[in-house]
Amino acid sequence: MDNFVLYFNMGLNHVLDFEAYDHVLFLIVLAVVFNFNQWKKVLWLITFFTIGHSVTLALSAYGILKIRMDIIEFLIPVTIFITGVINVLFAKKASIGKDNINLVFALFFGLIHGLGFSNYFKMMIGKEEDKLLPLLEFALGIEMSQIIIVFGILLIGAFLQNLVQVTRRDWVLVCSSIVIGFSIPMMIERVFW
Repeated sequence: MDNFVLYFNMGLNHVLDFEAYDHVLFLIVLAVVFNFNQWKKVLWLITFFTIGHSVTLALSAYGILKIRMDIIEFLIPVTIFITGVINVLFAKKASIGKDNINLVFALFFGLIHGLGFSNYFKMMIGKEEDKLLPLLEFALGIEMSQIIIVFGILLIGAFLQNLVQVTRRDWVLVCSSIVIGFSIPMMIERVFW
């Protein structure tokens, strides 16, 4: 049970650590187009993202997949930027008709983000024989932290849209634009060529 708590907390804290804010930025642009009435879609979105990054994290932990970290570190803000731009382009429609594209983004871009976790996870488990159980425990911690973050995003969106009368379109535009603004310098500082 102690190991479960250890790896679960590591996964939880890894995402909630504000020094690793790229994960939070990606969750913002994924979730900002949804509202509380769409909680099932949002839960699927988070789960697809967790599945994506768990697959590549496992492949990396077992030494099956090896990709240069400088490429991955560059691709992470690229995924954030692309998702934000798509949100801006389709802000008028918000989530109507683009739910499936967000699921694809969550799964595919989750694969990339999982590789970003791989070095951290390898250091965490060291030379342990059993990597699967710590991986699942770590993934559960990540899933919980993502639910916390997305719930917060939905809560802020509901407050602004219902009580302050911010339109859904403006909420999506402003949030996505701010995240794009954060992702551009991240891409520039992580250029690997």
